[in-house]
Amino acid sequence: MATIPKTQLSRRRLLAGSGLIAAAALCPGAAQAQPPAADGFRPLRALPGLVPLRGPEQQMTSIWGYSGVVPGPTLRIKRGEELKVRLFNELPAETAIHWHGVRVPNAFDGTPLTQKPVLPGASFDYRFRPPDAGTYWYRAAPRSWQNRGLQGPLIVYETEPPDVDRDVTLVLDAWTPGPDAPKDAAPFFTVNGIASLDIPVVANERIRLRLINAADDQLITLRIDRHPVTVMAIDGQPAEPFAAREGRITLSPGNRADVFVDAVLEPGSVAPLVLQNGDTDLPIGRLVYAARALARPAPRADVKPLPPNPLPERMDFRGALRIDLPLDPDRAGVPAKPLLTVKRGRTVQLAIKNSAEFPSVLHVHGHCVRLLDALDDGWKPFWLDTILCVPAQMTRVAFVADNPGKWLLHAGGIGAAGSAIAWFEVT
Repeated sequence: MATIPKTQLSRRRLLAGSGLIAAAALCPGAAQAQPPAADGFRPLRALPGLVPLRGPEQQMTSIWGYSGVVPGPTLRIKRGEELKVRLFNELPAETAIHWHGVRVPNAFDGTPLTQKPVLPGASFDYRFRPPDAGTYWYRAAPRSWQNRGLQGPLIVYETEPPDVDRDVTLVLDAWTPGPDAPKDAAPFFTVNGIASLDIPVVANERIRLRLINAADDQLITLRIDRHPVTVMAIDGQPAEPFAAREGRITLSPGNRADVFVDAVLEPGSVAPLVLQNGDTDLPIGRLVYAARALARPAPRADVKPLPPNPLPERMDFRGALRIDLPLDPDRAGVPAKPLLTVKRGRTVQLAIKNSAEFPSVLHVHGHCVRLLDALDDGWKPFWLDTILCVPAQMTRVAFVADNPGKWLLHAGGIGAAGSAIAWFEVT
């Protein structure tokens, strides 16, 4: 049986005068990443497991997961360094890994367009240099109800780390009952694979929270009460810092956000982390302050932007390739022909029309996009790889097709069955 996940220390520092050893990171999952083999590959085993998703007093849940737990081991690397992962398939079904949000070489995207599935008992080597620092995640491709637990965080550190005291990853998930459950059965939520998580903090610290929505079809809103929350990055890409209104962060399935949280309460305080599910508040964790410690005399006042990643500063809209992308939830499988073929370096504009009665989320593989303004050719001041498309509206995005290969455009409905798949080719 899997053990209940525990807080792990990634590094330590002694706070002057307090005698308190503080955790610098909370490692999700009950298993730590195994050390690399002699050839530098980190083993990642997909296999069945039992985990206490509903809490230590509840019945264990059977899952498929990396290392048999969920989320799987956190993979960490610096931007530009080579990540080498050897997937061992110890499941009774074929599988592959998609590196969600990472601009990987096409051969390692994990989709049927470029990779044969890894058969039971077989292995496959993934190796690439992440070009962007940020918060990403890896998951099974394709996903199904049975393999929902096959996911874990991928953290790509900046070459010059930001000035924070603590770096914490929270994998938020919504678990829908299986196909044999009643149709009105409600989902239940987890953070780092458990029902609730305490995060130890020290007064006047600055904490970097890396938030990942690993749910299939649930919008998740996290509220951090009584603290200033500054959004620093969206989908792994640095943004101009801005304050989260009332401490709320809303993530579509697959979205990520990096936020800085300043620990401004008194020593010994406790502040809840709350998931807002409709009109219901669900406590999912707590910030638990050390009783007598101070990190510094007063909270930090300045928030500096994260260093930029190597993405285009400009896009040529005059020479852009403009394509309509209707989202058809009844479309199944990968079409034989691409939606578009484009020369490397050309700007592409997608006009995405969601004709369904429910919101849909479009994930663009291998590229980052800008959300365009509705009335002109300006764009929002952040990059995305996963886009919420509201019903009966047109959503327009633009990107530079700078990653050669065949790339999926995969949309899934929120709160409804069905998905739409198209693909494009960069030559």
